[in-house]
Amino acid sequence: MDILGFDVVKAFTPDVSLFEMVARGVIMYLAIFILLRVVLRGRTGSMTTSDVLVLVIISDAAQNAMSSSYTSITDGIVLVATIVGMSWLFDWLGYHVAFMRKLVHPQRKPLVVNGRVIRKSLAEELMTEDELMTQLHLQGADSIDKVKSAYLEGNGEISVIRRADA
Repeated sequence: MDILGFDVVKAFTPDVSLFEMVARGVIMYLAIFILLRVVLRGRTGSMTTSDVLVLVIISDAAQNAMSSSYTSITDGIVLVATIVGMSWLFDWLGYHVAFMRKLVHPQRKPLVVNGRVIRKSLAEELMTEDELMTQLHLQGADSIDKVKSAYLEGNGEISVIRRADA
């Protein structure tokens, strides 16, 4: 069926099997999820220019692996629905399954305890003391000795609890 030069049937006829599209979407979602959980976990709740660039490049690089170079609208819809479905499934599993909760919503890490910097945590997150101090300043603490504790939360943000006398 052709409407003004647009082949409607061809546009909605899948180029590859729908099962293959779903399988490709699931595999790529899992791979990207794991990479981003490992690589970007230590970020401080904000996206830097390089983080955005990484996400854009990943999306472009992953497109061909996911799509098998599709041209059908149906293929695109199935692939997007698969990615959205995987995101929902991981959130659901993170809520209902303890093992997945640790993967999807990691535990917080102490960065400062009783006014002392936990250098091991900083090193694990590739965070410098200057970056930590920037975050403390943003939370209203102008020095480490005024901080009772600071944590890198599971969502990548830093929470700060100031001393009562500060």
